[in-house]
Amino acid sequence: MQSIVVDCSAVHSEVDFWSAYVRATEPEGAGYFGRNLDAFWDGLNGGPGWPGECQLRFINTAPLRSFRGGLFLEALRDIASRSTTVKVTVE
Repeated sequence: MQSIVVDCSAVHSEVDFWSAYVRATEPEGAGYFGRNLDAFWDGLNGGPGWPGECQLRFINTAPLRSFRGGLFLEALRDIASRSTTVKVTVE
């Protein structure tokens, strides 16, 4: 199974985060991917933004703590814990 790493060390905004995700994963339906947490969940389950069968690792996620007062990173971790189709880790 392919392992895809999304390095968040240079991410300074949610726009940067979604750009890093799309650049690293080259997902199916990238043009239709909504670039938000709801769309990410849909993508993990086969919708636009589907990264394919893989292990998806988000690394260097410290910059994400500042997004939405920490709620963005918390939601990303929650999605990762519930994903059954794609194994997602947030480091």
